[in-house]
Amino acid sequence: MVGENVTVGVYSLDEALKISKEIGLDLVEISPKADPPVCKVVDYSKFKYEQKKKQKEIKAKAQKMIVKEIRFGPNTDDHDFNFKLKHAINFLEGGAKVKAFVHFRGRTIVFKERGEILLLKFAQQLEDYAKVEQLPKLEGKRMSVILAPKPAKSK
Repeated sequence: MVGENVTVGVYSLDEALKISKEIGLDLVEISPKADPPVCKVVDYSKFKYEQKKKQKEIKAKAQKMIVKEIRFGPNTDDHDFNFKLKHAINFLEGGAKVKAFVHFRGRTIVFKERGEILLLKFAQQLEDYAKVEQLPKLEGKRMSVILAPKPAKSK
């Protein structure tokens, strides 16, 4: 058992509860898997507040990944392809992931090969900027590929 105004040591449960009541604080189990379990004499509401604060801090430090989508049709021509390619390069340089997909409408689903070729060509053009996270995959009437930005090279 540890805590303020408590001598660190191994106590029985009854003794630990008695000590915590004398001080007027709560007995909180810190690591139950340790042998013997580690308990701390603290104000429980303050303890919970500090735990919540730590979780919030960890969450704030976590980096959020943005996914930008680029849509193609199975019959997209070169000009549109290049236009969307430039947008994808800007997104990747900005640190966002790019999800490019070919949307098949009506009977265009018979052109699955065209859609796959288009997405593979798109991934190949972005080889310098991104790595393929997911190869072209057909899901319903959509075939998509996911590209993640390559880490910036240090100079």
